[in-house]
Amino acid sequence: MTDEAVNDPARPRISRRRAAMTAVVGLVLAGAVTGAVWSVLAPPVHGVVALTRSGDRARAYLGGEADHFFTAAALFVGMLTVVSVVAAVWLWQWRAHRGALLVTALVVGSGGGAAVAAGVGAALMRMRYEAVDVAAAPVTPERRVHYVIEAPSVFFGHTPLQIACSLVFPAAVGALVYAMCAVANSRDDLGAWPPQEFEPFSGRTVTADGVLPVGPQSPSH
Repeated sequence: MTDEAVNDPARPRISRRRAAMTAVVGLVLAGAVTGAVWSVLAPPVHGVVALTRSGDRARAYLGGEADHFFTAAALFVGMLTVVSVVAAVWLWQWRAHRGALLVTALVVGSGGGAAVAAGVGAALMRMRYEAVDVAAAPVTPERRVHYVIEAPSVFFGHTPLQIACSLVFPAAVGALVYAMCAVANSRDDLGAWPPQEFEPFSGRTVTADGVLPVGPQSPSH
């Protein structure tokens, strides 16, 4: 490697692997913060447990409160999607490390952050609102209605496919944003380190330290 390449101010101070690990850890921490914020913003669900004339217990929701199950889940996915988009744009600005490894870190970190956000959000909601026990509700023939407040749902449903889609969707959107930035870039190396120059007459790509990358080359004439 030449002295010019070593002293290049554009040369990154940390390795690409360390940059990827930093991105993953940062996204997981951002997921924890997102879950905590979601637990504050998500609307709870108000309902009642009533005693019917036949002596059975019935559970119902007040007005349109049942819609909050969808609203809370949509808010959760929307907040994580915003985090993934912002992270994709921020990682793209890390020019020296642009490439497949960083976008892989974006996807892994976004997925892990979504899982952490779901766990943190659900745990904080459970601390604020206890689970509704219909059988233990204090309803009597004299007092037939008992009002309850239920924690909203993190996911749109409880099937594995619904949970997986909720966790993967923000990561997929972030990867798409990163890919759009890469497509809009005019350089094959995306401007990452080490920079590569294309020799139009030989068809070869030469890195900044003068070493040819391993691969098929055009035959010389």
